[in-house]
Amino acid sequence: MDRTCGRLEAERSLVLSRLAALTSDHDAMVAASLDTNADDEHDPEGATIAFERSQIGALVAQARAHLSEISAALDRLAAGSYGTCEACGLSIPPGRVEARPTARRCVGCSIGS
Repeated sequence: MDRTCGRLEAERSLVLSRLAALTSDHDAMVAASLDTNADDEHDPEGATIAFERSQIGALVAQARAHLSEISAALDRLAAGSYGTCEACGLSIPPGRVEARPTARRCVGCSIGS
């Protein structure tokens, strides 16, 4: 389980770094758009600022959700229920846990939900 905890902590560090970079990108985009013409809707050269902000916002939401899943997995690890399916109570196969360390359900219950 120490290996699992270390892996989850490493994944948390990566997600926190990604979240910091995305937040920085968003802040830079907002700052840059303050000094430019706000009408980018008719720019034939590419995506609008609003679209790019929306894209970054979605990535931030994804990163935050993943952090929440990592925290829940660490809580299950501490409680001794890590690797047990929340739906049926059977063990989650090691291959699934290896591929997806935040898994809450076994493959069968994941497909059925």
